[in-house]
Amino acid sequence: MMKMTNRLALAVMLGGLGIDAFAQPRMLNLEGAPDLHAEHWYSIRAAGEEGAKPIEVYIYGEIGFWGVTSGDFIRDLKEIDDGVSEVHVHFDTIGGDLFDGIAIHNALRALGERCTGVIDGACFSAGSVAVCGAHQVRMADNAMLMIHNPWTYMAGDSNELRQMADMMDKASEGIVASYQHRALNIDDAELRRMINDTTWLTASEAKTHGFVDEVFGEVSPLVNNAALGKILNRYRNVPEAALRLVGEVEPAAPEPEPAPAPEPDPVPATPEAAELAAKLATDCAQAGLSNCVSYLIKASALASADAVQSHFNRAKDVRAACLVANLPDDAQGLIEAGLNGDQARAKLFDKLAASSSKVEISNLPPVDDGPQAGAHQPPAPSEVYARRRKQASKGGNNA
Repeated sequence: MMKMTNRLALAVMLGGLGIDAFAQPRMLNLEGAPDLHAEHWYSIRAAGEEGAKPIEVYIYGEIGFWGVTSGDFIRDLKEIDDGVSEVHVHFDTIGGDLFDGIAIHNALRALGERCTGVIDGACFSAGSVAVCGAHQVRMADNAMLMIHNPWTYMAGDSNELRQMADMMDKASEGIVASYQHRALNIDDAELRRMINDTTWLTASEAKTHGFVDEVFGEVSPLVNNAALGKILNRYRNVPEAALRLVGEVEPAAPEPEPAPAPEPDPVPATPEAAELAAKLATDCAQAGLSNCVSYLIKASALASADAVQSHFNRAKDVRAACLVANLPDDAQGLIEAGLNGDQARAKLFDKLAASSSKVEISNLPPVDDGPQAGAHQPPAPSEVYARRRKQASKGGNNA
């Protein structure tokens, strides 16, 4: 069995799940909800009318996701920037898209002395690249900063993988240059070693190395980023302090349990319903979904042929995703949870990512249990005996 690296194995598995590889190195993190816009990873508050109040910017969540890019962020900042007010950019982010992080870094750097970066909690990966563009960086004494190399996933042939590796090496140079825009207290070789090793820094360590200018008293982030905790298993050398940092925020009060959905009306005992049920059972047996027949009958209520077919097709999509992910036993649960193919792929992605160190890829083709067309078939015993009797009657020698 030929083993490939865990990351490449996961990349190929993701490709099979229908998740496209990014054209740029991207840090794979879960979304974080900002305080004002559930679909954004940042919010910007305009300066007040009374006196010189700073513009407050909050980058709380995963940089570059929700369909919101660094271009959107920079445009929104420019719309309210009067050119004279101080700009305070607060960070509590587990990372995100590297090139969005670099673009934000350059935008903050262009603000000059007016810009102060404030690390309220987590400032990992692309977040650490972005914050180093600020003229001054302040960090809470209970916060943490992390630097590392870019990470990506893709599927392709060996030439495409080499090209991606070369491009990521160049992206790493961009990371080094971004950090060196600050007056660091470490040389180039030490900086590169820290990046290669995935280094986690407390506030005092970050200040000692020159990433931070000032450490201030303990502060609590304005939003709950605890949901990002499980994504830390994708980073190397995660210290307990980082796990505590993400998990210490008080979780929001749980939503009240929704009222249970009413049981669907009993399926009418009509000839049409019976015919639909029989066809559904046959289709499920052929598709390997026999254990889901009862659920699909209830879910579709056998209301019409289209309704039954729609539920059946959705179940097939979910099972196909599970087969590609080599998790066939998960199919029934995902189907009965009412998920469609895309939702199932997202669930499977999280499960694969959490256990990616166990992923292996074999170069052996799948075994086909069925008979192969044109394959040599051994003669039947009756034919052998008949041939020998014929030879014996002619006085021939038996084989």
